Formats: sequence, structure tokens, C-alpha cells
Amino acid sequence: MALNPPAWCTPALLKVLVGLMALCLAGYILGPPLYWHSMEGLAAVSRSTSVAAADSFSCPACVCDCASQPLLSISHGLNNISFSDCSKHDPDMNEDTEKNFAELLTEELKLREAEALENQQRADMALLEAKKITSQYLKEADKCNSGMETCEEAREKAEAALAAQKRHTAMWEQRARQKGWKEGVAKSRAESKGNVQAV
Repeated sequence: MALNPPAWCTPALLKVLVGLMALCLAGYILGPPLYWHSMEGLAAVSRSTSVAAADSFSCPACVCDCASQPLLSISHGLNNISFSDCSKHDPDMNEDTEKNFAELLTEELKLREAEALENQQRADMALLEAKKITSQYLKEADKCNSGMETCEEAREKAEAALAAQKRHTAMWEQRARQKGWKEGVAKSRAESKGNVQAV
């Protein structure tokens, strides 16, 4: 038995709803930036029209004497006499400033030189420590090598002695067999001697 979808749930209606959701999402993402750009554009247009209208009514006289005008104009309420005095050339002040600047540079150089010397001393001490540790490791390695050589020599001597002992044992065993010695008989005799001593 197949389920029939409701009449309001058609593919066309679903497509329309998805399209509407996409438009809302695009408006949500792109709306604020477009709004602010359009407001700035309108403000610029309104300013240009108001400036053009003001220019048509009156135009202030142009001041062309740039040497007499200060570079930075400050309103009268904020004007400070000492500020305009600071901009004037004062040879004593310049000399003092240059001396202070030179003293600061000299002090900075001395500090950097002292820091460099301290870093150099630390590096030298670290290098000496590394050399000491290296020489200790080299001595230990020499001891280890000499111990290994001694052990190797002792092993070779022991192998040679074992080989000689095996040769002697084989020679004596061969002589004993020639004289009539049998391995099974010797064991039974040794066992019987042990039993006799135990009694």
C-alpha cells in the first residue's frame, strides 16, 4: 500500500519554498553591506549638491601667500602659544637634543656591547663544558675499547686452551680404547664401587 503525499506538498511548492529561503539568506548576508554603501553614496551626492549650491551663492577670497600661513592651522580656542614656539628653529634646543640623542645612542651601544660580551662568555663556558664532557666520553670509550680487546684476547686464549684440552682428551681416550677400555663398563664399575662404599 503506497502512501499518498498531502495535496499541499507538491514538488513545485517545495522548489518555491527553497528558492524563497535562498533569497532570504542572500538578503541577510548581502543586505547590511549594500545598505551602508548606498547610504554613503547618497551622503556623497547630497554633499556635492550642497557644495555646488553654496559655491553658486558665495565664494571666499583665495589666500595665495602660503609662506605666511602655518602648516597646521589650529582653532583659536585650542591655540597654544608654546606650540607655535616649538616649531621655530632654536639652535640651543637642537644642540641639546643632538647631545641627548648622541648620549642615548652611546648608551644603547654600550648596553648592546655588554650583552654581546655576556653572550660570548656564556658561549665560551658552554664550549669548554662540552669539550670536558667530550674528553670524558673519549676516555670512557678508550677504557671500553681496551677492555674489549682484553676480553677478546682472553676469549681467544680460552678457545685455544679448550681446543688443546679437547685434543689431549681425544688422544687419551683413544689410548684407553686401544688398551681395552669401554665406556659402559667403566660406568658400571664406578656404580658398583659407589654401592660398596655406601654399604
